[in-house]
Amino acid sequence: MSAPREVSDLGAPPRSRSVRRPIAIAAGALLVALAAQVAVPVPFSPVPMTLQPLAVLAVGGLLGAPGGVASLILYLGLGIAGLPVFAGGSSGIIHLLGPTGGYLLAFPVAAGVVGALAGSSAGVLRVLLACAMGMVVIHTGGVAQLALLGGDPALAFRVGFVPFLTGDLLKVGLAAAVILGGRSMVRGSN
Repeated sequence: MSAPREVSDLGAPPRSRSVRRPIAIAAGALLVALAAQVAVPVPFSPVPMTLQPLAVLAVGGLLGAPGGVASLILYLGLGIAGLPVFAGGSSGIIHLLGPTGGYLLAFPVAAGVVGALAGSSAGVLRVLLACAMGMVVIHTGGVAQLALLGGDPALAFRVGFVPFLTGDLLKVGLAAAVILGGRSMVRGSN
């Protein structure tokens, strides 16, 4: 005769992974949404400087490629649905069609690149390279959309990349430090 199901399940390993993964994905989307609220206007550019790229890189590196992509798709979905998660508390699909849309649409790809390249045991140089590649993806998407909207690729590069270079190099380094310092804790709980 077997024990009742409730008693026999007490010794089974917890199914917390299936609960923790969606929570980590939602937390990643929330982190990017909070980072978007730190927005500084950039003179002569339609794109504000935010902490979003730092958050995108960190989320991808900490959650891995599938989790990072899912988190950033959730973030975009929340913004499209009207929640104030985009820069400066804005929302709506219009942001995906405007000057910042290329950056936003590149976020899931960038998180996936960082997650795939950083791996769970990559060293400092590989994590830095992963973050740099993720930043290249973000700026490629952003500058491409600016060029499409304005019709001038050189101007798009000058207003969509050049003003952000120094700050984004710092963000690459900070994201790598966050990934290296936090991945055992985050990935270990997933």
